[in-house]
Amino acid sequence: MSSPQIRRADRMMSDERAREALAQGYSGRLATVSEDGFPYCIPLLYLWMNDEVYLHTASARGHLRANIERERRVCFEIDEQQGVFDYGRFECDSGLAYRSVCLFGRIRIVEDEQAKQRFCEALMAKYGKPGTERPKGFFPRIDAITVYAIAVERVTGKETALPPLSEQWPAKDRTKAKCFDACGPSQIAGRDRPCKFLNDARPMTGAGVPPTAATSRPQSNNGG
Repeated sequence: MSSPQIRRADRMMSDERAREALAQGYSGRLATVSEDGFPYCIPLLYLWMNDEVYLHTASARGHLRANIERERRVCFEIDEQQGVFDYGRFECDSGLAYRSVCLFGRIRIVEDEQAKQRFCEALMAKYGKPGTERPKGFFPRIDAITVYAIAVERVTGKETALPPLSEQWPAKDRTKAKCFDACGPSQIAGRDRPCKFLNDARPMTGAGVPPTAATSRPQSNNGG
């Protein structure tokens, strides 16, 4: 299959790191192609076992099953975020700490009953309520589900780590706004400049009132 390059190579995860993320992820999204050419994407719980992604749905035939029976090539994606952080003095100078993995491969239906049993046991080990005293390893409705496995052909991952507070605004200024780069920090408080961001960034007087507004406010008659 084709392997287009990731545009942000500085955020690319190693293959080992991407597979580690797959092993630790909670849920993902499976994308297939419908008969009319439109993509069909659904969220699913999953397992990463033996270098493959395992999923399950109800055994009733629907949109997903129809797509898979016609076209085995699929895409599966997981992501998680650690929060938004500030790196500059404008609202747009914000970043997201995250990691995401996208894999491509061919999906198949798992028919072997023992393999389905192992899948169900591993699924409950990952998602089941810890400490439960209910019987384990007993799945009387196992025939009511369809288990799928994706044989991976290509994996890509990207991530941005959450920087320490010492690397975030205001401890460190990494402003990237174009008007700021063009004008320079010495003109950031220029009140007569047409740049909205520069005007918004000028010092405030009193309870959030710009100096021009504060000095032009008419005096009240009660001496306040």
